[in-house]
Amino acid sequence: MSLQLNCPNCGVRPVWEFHYGGPLKSRPTQDASAEAWTSYIYHKPNPRGDQKEWWYHRSACKLWFLAERNTQSNNVHTTQRFGAEESK
Repeated sequence: MSLQLNCPNCGVRPVWEFHYGGPLKSRPTQDASAEAWTSYIYHKPNPRGDQKEWWYHRSACKLWFLAERNTQSNNVHTTQRFGAEESK
């Protein structure tokens, strides 16, 4: 079975309905160095284990949400709207 995500609006759907937006990272301050901004924009960490990531439901509700996914097993532990309580 392929990766499935639980959209907070639409429920469990196959991964091909979504667009991967990258890992959740802290944005540099406005006066940060060019190196800090370059790292923020271009560096994509790929840790082993759990990582919070941005996903966009492009085929239905058009919602951006966060998912906590294990990068080794592809198991999605939780999904949530940004700033909302976690849901499974």
